Amino acid sequence: MTAERLVVIGGDAAGMSAASQARRLKGPEELSIVAFERGHFTSYSACGIPYWVSGDVADRDDLIARSPEEHRARAIELRMRTEVTEIDVAGQRVRALDRESGETYWTGFDKLVIATGARPVRPALPGMDAAGVHGVQTLDDGQALLDSLDRAPGRRAVVVGAGYIGVEMAEALLKHGFQVTVLNRGEQPMATLDPDMGRLVHDAMDGLGITTVNRAEVTKILTGADGRVTAVATNDASHPADVVVLGIGVEPETTLARAAGLPVGPHGGLLTDLSMRVVGHDNIWAGGDCVEVLDLVAGRTRHIALGTHANKHGQIIGANVGGGYGTFPGVVGTAVSKVCDLEIARTGLREKDAHAVGLRFVTATIESTGRAGYYPGAQQMTVKMLAEYRTGRLLGVQIVGRDGAAKRVDIAAVALTAGMTVEQMTTLDLGYAPPFSPVWDPILVAARKAVTAVRRAGTA
Repeated sequence: MTAERLVVIGGDAAGMSAASQARRLKGPEELSIVAFERGHFTSYSACGIPYWVSGDVADRDDLIARSPEEHRARAIELRMRTEVTEIDVAGQRVRALDRESGETYWTGFDKLVIATGARPVRPALPGMDAAGVHGVQTLDDGQALLDSLDRAPGRRAVVVGAGYIGVEMAEALLKHGFQVTVLNRGEQPMATLDPDMGRLVHDAMDGLGITTVNRAEVTKILTGADGRVTAVATNDASHPADVVVLGIGVEPETTLARAAGLPVGPHGGLLTDLSMRVVGHDNIWAGGDCVEVLDLVAGRTRHIALGTHANKHGQIIGANVGGGYGTFPGVVGTAVSKVCDLEIARTGLREKDAHAVGLRFVTATIESTGRAGYYPGAQQMTVKMLAEYRTGRLLGVQIVGRDGAAKRVDIAAVALTAGMTVEQMTTLDLGYAPPFSPVWDPILVAARKAVTAVRRAGTA
């Protein structure tokens, strides 16, 4: 019996999770696995790069979960520094380029997994390719930035973008002794929050000595005679810079898939069914940052680039490819981050998300503490909750605070997934002891206030 061949494009979270799970279910005599990775590393945590740059993580290799050699030891033929340049869907083959030798060749497949990830948004502006301007998508990017920090002629840094990567990199640069300016196109930093919650992040960043400039549209990167960055120009100012870090966000890397005629959604990500199979193609699967997933609250697809989802996608794809069964029902949009000791969390819909899908809603915002008020170390947190008009169905939660604030969002994520109302949430049996929570946990206090808001709206 001739073994089927599985080809995997992409050697990080989704791709190698799929390959590993498929190998657990089928041996080499039944399924041969060939994986292509264009970079130098496999199975690493891109989310950990800001913490490596900051020094919180001591060594680059601490971010690597499994090396190429470890994958090969499990009978996965992993071809490093090899980029897939074309997918021939009808012919069931892919064209690959060996970046070291320059050789190109075709490899056939019976089953294909596309895990090409996401690419950083890099505006086509003058000076974007100048020395001293850095993205932070890969381990190579992180090393290049660290090297650049050592060579920088001064200690002024500009971060373009104030999302998760932007605020995390601002903290990392601060720890390196740089004077940090964050340029943000939006009304407040952290556009994943509503502006009133983003304002809390802005205030905290100011308190740390990070200058945040909102409504700043970058127009070009200014350089010196040596070609190195000297400043970042916006629509109305110029900000001196010895190093620039781009934290503008990412978009699905679907160039190959588009060229092959595979279906993409409104956010540019590949469209799959619940088994992560590409819509309309029985032998092609896709997962990770290159796909769109169903938002269980909004009822629409969205693009969310997170390692948690990518690993789950890979496990499900591997199960299906290997003869098992698995599905990925969707997400509620949970994410956490921090800037120094300020914790930031969200799940579900923001106000503008709810408006976009035609939902009427009420909001409730409360201030509480993460521990009993009398217990030493109790610090404030702010919780904002959105609930659907009349029904009281939970729609979203945002949290900004300290002392364990962020992980409380997991309570809301479970409630969203279960379709709970805010009234049902008020009776949740959460853990209590003075070192961990007040008698009424902040999530429950917000739910109680949301219940009142729902009732008042229903009688208005």
